[in-house]
Amino acid sequence: MNFKKSQKLYEKGLIHLVGAVNSPVRAFSSVGGNPLFIKKAKGSKIIDVDGNEYVDLVLSYGPMVLGHRHKKVQKAVTKALKNGYSFGASTENEIKLAKIVCDAFPGMDKVRFVNSGTEAVLSGIRLARAFTGKDKIIKFSGCYHGHQDALLVAAGSGLATLSLPGSLGVPEGAVKNTLIAEYNNLESVKAHFENHDDIAAVIIEPICGNMGVAIPQHNFLKELKDFLTSKGALLIADEVMTGFRSKFGGAQELLGVEADITCLGKVIGGGFPVGAYGARNEIMEKVAPLGGMYQAGTLSGNPIAMAGGISTLTELKRQNPYQKFEEIGAILEVILLETAKKYQVDLVVNRFGSMMNPFFTNIQVTNFKEAQTSDTKKFAVFFWEMIKNGVFLPPSQFEAWFLSSAISEKDIKIFANAVDKSMLAVSQMKN
Repeated sequence: MNFKKSQKLYEKGLIHLVGAVNSPVRAFSSVGGNPLFIKKAKGSKIIDVDGNEYVDLVLSYGPMVLGHRHKKVQKAVTKALKNGYSFGASTENEIKLAKIVCDAFPGMDKVRFVNSGTEAVLSGIRLARAFTGKDKIIKFSGCYHGHQDALLVAAGSGLATLSLPGSLGVPEGAVKNTLIAEYNNLESVKAHFENHDDIAAVIIEPICGNMGVAIPQHNFLKELKDFLTSKGALLIADEVMTGFRSKFGGAQELLGVEADITCLGKVIGGGFPVGAYGARNEIMEKVAPLGGMYQAGTLSGNPIAMAGGISTLTELKRQNPYQKFEEIGAILEVILLETAKKYQVDLVVNRFGSMMNPFFTNIQVTNFKEAQTSDTKKFAVFFWEMIKNGVFLPPSQFEAWFLSSAISEKDIKIFANAVDKSMLAVSQMKN
């Protein structure tokens, strides 16, 4: 493959963009080489500026669940554009999308739309503190909840990709009320409650997607919720990635737990910038203008994002692709494992419905410490061979892959061929 135009754009971008990118993981730092620049996408495919076509397993990190430029979404967005781009006032579509979202989550009576998953989490935490009157928050090592100061500690995803323990510019005072626990380890949560009496909530990705995919073990989530209820603390579910990906609604229902506050993003905007947080009435009525917890945003409920979200979720409910996701995900998982075995490469694959990724390790991965045993040098070789053979992956060991309902049998064959060549290249690496 030829990447000359991407290379030129990278060099040009270095002049006025930080590292030529607007989000660190796009810099390809952990896999080597320079970032690819994308020109367009349609269905299951994405095409770079050099004309290289790939089966897309990034999908804008999740929201393109129907594939790119789905005709019904494009029609709805085009219609909305004719009426205006932003009003700074209420529109009917905000009410329509709110009903769709609340109906899909049994524990959600009201929702507030914002502009990103980071905003949703920031607001959800403020709401938990407002409702409980307590200050401290527990998060799990390796879970990423956006780049707000209070949670930018022991975060996975981009920080893990760049091997950063936290972030410059975050003062000690900003994280003094943030406690760190180990995912899938309830005892690590209980230990904090033994030492602190002012814990407002625990925030968690029900299925982790920012340390690579990690799945709760042995009723961990249900036992966590029961424990928090006994302590008068709230459970905040960050379903920015998992919302509407595991089922029509959230992963919580599949896992047998109902969060007190749910944070959403990605899919509910159909690819446009959007986020949301929601809860039962007694919690949401703390939010202004009903209550004293202030949160606002001029672009919140943006009419274009609302049109994209309504059309995406309406079509998603009609398609109901979740069984298809399970079947295709299982096929891709087998391809990865059998090909790794063929070339004697240590590999485990974690998958939950349409989210998955491999780890180049020989141990089960259930938390961030175990995820970090993966050989990132092998992943880098694997990544570039997949790219060269027509499959677009996240440029990080610690990011989930995603499926869209547009994926085809032909795409699966492309994937299988790419995996074969990529595992061969990994097996030929010098120790």
